Amino acid sequence: MTQLLNEYEQPVGIPMPGWKPRPRPERVTLEGRYCSLQPLDAARHAGSLWAAHETAEDDRLWTYLTAGPFNNTSEFHAYVHRNATSVDAIHFAVVDRATHQALGTLSLMRIDPANGVIEVGHVAFSGLMQRTPSATEAQFLLMRYVFDELKYRRYEWKCDHLNVTSQTAARRLGFQYEGLFRQAVVYKGRSRDTAWFAITDADWPTVGRAFDKWLSPENFRNGQQLRSLTQIRTE
Repeated sequence: MTQLLNEYEQPVGIPMPGWKPRPRPERVTLEGRYCSLQPLDAARHAGSLWAAHETAEDDRLWTYLTAGPFNNTSEFHAYVHRNATSVDAIHFAVVDRATHQALGTLSLMRIDPANGVIEVGHVAFSGLMQRTPSATEAQFLLMRYVFDELKYRRYEWKCDHLNVTSQTAARRLGFQYEGLFRQAVVYKGRSRDTAWFAITDADWPTVGRAFDKWLSPENFRNGQQLRSLTQIRTE
């Protein structure tokens, strides 16, 4: 693409005529085929979330999250209540449509309407939903809301660079790796180098179509995928 220059022959970015700040996301319910995203509510969701997390053999889910693990249901209920009433991030419960139980949570955070930038974070999917269509669909429902309804330009994913599982998940979902922010965070008494990933509105048509095809019932036989999300996206 030809480089744009200003009157001083300096390279400049692509013009954005008519750009306006985007709306802030709201506490909406997003319906999918396998799950729904519901605004997190401690009274409604904390019990089933605790029960789902209690099925885990150990506490490794919480290693790279800023909160947890929790010693008892009271501590966990307080954590869910803080997230549900947060004014900085909007947290959602992932509710399985078959059982009507909340099995995980995720949020929209670092919300920047002026620049159309937003981050998905606080992803805590219990073992009951990991590696299921619901886990993928939950991410898709939030992306679709951000790009198709709110018209944001950039959707970010950040994680501890030592969290290989998170980095693998980001790439599978269509995020592109953008770099490493060294010594970016201190949490749980540890230093964190943060790996940055993002999907832009230019990426979204390809990424979104792949989700639609992957989530189709025709892509599953006896509960097993026929084509991977990565394979579909690169076809």
